[in-house]
Amino acid sequence: MQKTDPEGLIQIVEERDRPLFLMTGERFTYAKVPVGTRVLYPRSPLPGMTTEELRAAVRRSIDQPIGMDPLKAYLKPGAKVTIAVDDISLSLPKMQDPDVRRTCMEEVLKYLGEHGVTDIEIVIAVCLHRHMHDWEVREMLGPRIYAAYWPKKKLYNYDAEDKAGNVVLGHTDHGHVVEIHKRSAESDVLIYVNLNLIALNGGHKSVGVGLATYRCIRPNHSADAQLHSRSFNDPPRSRMHHIIDYIGRYCEKHIKIFHIEMTVNNDTFPGAFAFMQKQEINWSRLDRVMGRVNKHYLDVSPLAINRKIFFATKAPYRATGVHSGECEAVHKITLQNVYKQQLIQVKGQADILILPIPYVMPYSVHSVMNPILVYSMGLGYMFNFYKGRPLVKKGGTVIFLHPMENKFDAVHHPSYIELFEKLKETRDPKVVDTWSDYFANKEEYIEKYRYHNAYHGFHAISMWNWGCHGMDHVGQVIAVNPVSNEPANRFGWELAGTLGEAIARAKSKHGASATISVIHSPPIGQWEVSE
Repeated sequence: MQKTDPEGLIQIVEERDRPLFLMTGERFTYAKVPVGTRVLYPRSPLPGMTTEELRAAVRRSIDQPIGMDPLKAYLKPGAKVTIAVDDISLSLPKMQDPDVRRTCMEEVLKYLGEHGVTDIEIVIAVCLHRHMHDWEVREMLGPRIYAAYWPKKKLYNYDAEDKAGNVVLGHTDHGHVVEIHKRSAESDVLIYVNLNLIALNGGHKSVGVGLATYRCIRPNHSADAQLHSRSFNDPPRSRMHHIIDYIGRYCEKHIKIFHIEMTVNNDTFPGAFAFMQKQEINWSRLDRVMGRVNKHYLDVSPLAINRKIFFATKAPYRATGVHSGECEAVHKITLQNVYKQQLIQVKGQADILILPIPYVMPYSVHSVMNPILVYSMGLGYMFNFYKGRPLVKKGGTVIFLHPMENKFDAVHHPSYIELFEKLKETRDPKVVDTWSDYFANKEEYIEKYRYHNAYHGFHAISMWNWGCHGMDHVGQVIAVNPVSNEPANRFGWELAGTLGEAIARAKSKHGASATISVIHSPPIGQWEVSE
């Protein structure tokens, strides 16, 4: 390959190159692409902190916060303190023990104990995500926190449908209702422990979404908000974030909120899969052997077994920063840390973008990635890993590489099943968005959300909305060799038996000289695209 940038992260395929080695769902694929294809690689992991270094950094950050007094200034005798923490939708993959949130929480709880605080509750800020299973909570936060708080009901999943457990604080100047977790709103101090995996996360989104009801988040998760976000990972150009900021700033006026935000590097693959952290051109002989062996065994194993293997393989992420204090001041530094690891400068858009979609996305943990989640991951998350302008031109072609099974988890995703059927009527996000109240208020889905670890009824609609900017931008989507053709047909996508066939079809649309880019991910990369 020919390097085109100083870091060697953007490379042009030459005739003599070996095929690319890509993660496509629960398997690996050798992908042969045309000469001249631009391959976009993520940056190597930045140095991270050890667990002990992170403990010390947490202590420093809460004693020397940004834009606020030290945490101890808000800890009066008899103080009521609530700690909110992100849920299992990140990190992806789950990180090796100890999770950085566990380390941070242990230090925060120790600090509160040193200052005589005993009235403490811990809420997992799931918003409308599924409630975490008890074993997942224990795994994330560790046995000591779990044993001390979970049995006493002092550690619990937020319930957006608990009428007695939520409160309306008021309305923003833009008319948005602010309805959030009551205990958090009534606390002397709310401490939010956040993990920023990508630029989408954190900031006012922590409290303004994580601890908010359907009525509160409905405007910022609407089709209109998503359609006019450029992109989710460029908050100043995201209408969704603008609305969330209105909510968050209103909360900050009425609640003392102490934010703790952490970032991690992109050290995604351990042990047997460590070769995926490298560019193919830098593989050792052992790496090539490991690639072939892993591909062979995953090829002959059922996808369901492969998912279990990958879910059991945890990432050796390490923290790259921790900062505490006032929301916007802290989040500014957080975004700088995220971009330092992930953001890569790219010149020019492509006519054709090849996207290998991995086996997991935020809402498929310990589950199957159903067709709507594949759509959301491709046209929502991965399409929106950009600043400035998308990687693919307006009206361009996106080629997805993923098995795309026509399978749904009836426990975690019941409303997705109904939405998939209703998409026979229309795919138009503006029409689908009008179904929101029906899905959100359906008693069956409320019951399953509250007591049976299901995603809220509205969540399926929000994931269809999530992809509407990408859907509006691209002119052609081609799915390569899916297990089932039905999802692609229902989404209005074209089908191809091979990547070569898909590229030929895209070139017939854009011309023989059409430019091609491939995102070589995971690990996560984000792209700042200039002219």
